[in-house]
Amino acid sequence: MQRCLKWVKYLGDFGVEATVVTVDATQATYPVLDESLAADVPAGVRVIRTPTSEPFESYKKLTGRAVPYGGFANEGKPGLMQQALRFVRGNLFIPDPRRGWNKHALRAVERLLAAGETFDAVLTSSPPHSTQLIGLALQKRYGLRWLADMRDPWTDIYYYKDLHHTPLAAWLDARYERQVLMRADAVLVTSPETERLFRTKVPGLAAGKIHVLPNGYDAPDFGQPSQPPADCFRITHTGTITELYHLGGLLGALAGALKRHPAVPVRLRFVGQVSAELRAQVSAAGLAGVTEYQSFVPHAASVAELLQATVLLMAIPDVPRNRGILPGKIFEYLAANKPVLCVGPAGSDADKLLQECGAGQALPYADAALMQETLDMLLHQWAINPNLDLPAASHGRYTRRALTKQLATIVRAPARG
Repeated sequence: MQRCLKWVKYLGDFGVEATVVTVDATQATYPVLDESLAADVPAGVRVIRTPTSEPFESYKKLTGRAVPYGGFANEGKPGLMQQALRFVRGNLFIPDPRRGWNKHALRAVERLLAAGETFDAVLTSSPPHSTQLIGLALQKRYGLRWLADMRDPWTDIYYYKDLHHTPLAAWLDARYERQVLMRADAVLVTSPETERLFRTKVPGLAAGKIHVLPNGYDAPDFGQPSQPPADCFRITHTGTITELYHLGGLLGALAGALKRHPAVPVRLRFVGQVSAELRAQVSAAGLAGVTEYQSFVPHAASVAELLQATVLLMAIPDVPRNRGILPGKIFEYLAANKPVLCVGPAGSDADKLLQECGAGQALPYADAALMQETLDMLLHQWAINPNLDLPAASHGRYTRRALTKQLATIVRAPARG
């Protein structure tokens, strides 16, 4: 959501006038809402909010549970009911249950076109990947130039297997994916590895068709000063995290570091959704007494949490094809100018970015020695000076404004293929 929001915020600076078609939040169901972000929408931008048709309210009534987070982070180990509902979701709602919005969005665009309005391009962003079918329909019916922004993999997303697709459903989903890749005039992805993955789906795509346009950070969000604590060594993680991120090795290394550095008061802080299984791992490592949990906070408060940390924790889920996972949070971590403890595969896109910006390196899931070495170094440095903020910023090209300038160029220059 922030990716599209920040594009809309800055596109006008580069001569592109945006009209936004989105869902009326009062008629939809989401795990969380952050109303504060609406302040970033420029006053002159037209936003059309439509009804939607979706099954999530029925899901809540049937199960008594909240709407699932991405990757089912808030569900824990699924019972028979949840397994059955995942099967229904994977086989009756293809590509996903948000597809019920498509007819409403198409109707809104058709009304604009019928009124004589013209558009140079339409951009659809996903997930939910059903949104891409809106762009496909508009291209077929009206010949509109279409940019398909795919922030995450489609049939290779790490929780795809949990949807229990039948062979027929999996075939249909993959067919939609290939159609989008083939028919879109330009495809936007967030990492080089994701581009390589999509190119395996449709060999022969033109070299200029897929554009790597990473996520970023909005510089005005980081106007407040950094305030690392002087009374403790605070390791902060923001966002959703589950046991799939395999923090066990780092938690064990941290427990060992506490014993080797008893004079350093360490605090581990999670801000956002944390699965029950991961909380159990924290307790099993003997870290419950130094760990704090904070539920969802608005974006501005999340940024403040980053600036009030000593170092920042992130992890890449330990799943197939994870080398291209480049979460949006990594750019905000960089903007906070703190050292980053990143649990994930060496040589991944995230690892390369952190090393490029001098913020750290990936700590492979089972590399206990490297984790211990890194923690010992940071704790030793903190004992000398509790401010470990990085000496210089080297991430300016990842500001949302700079990245939106690249998008404006793509909007104006039709892709080949």
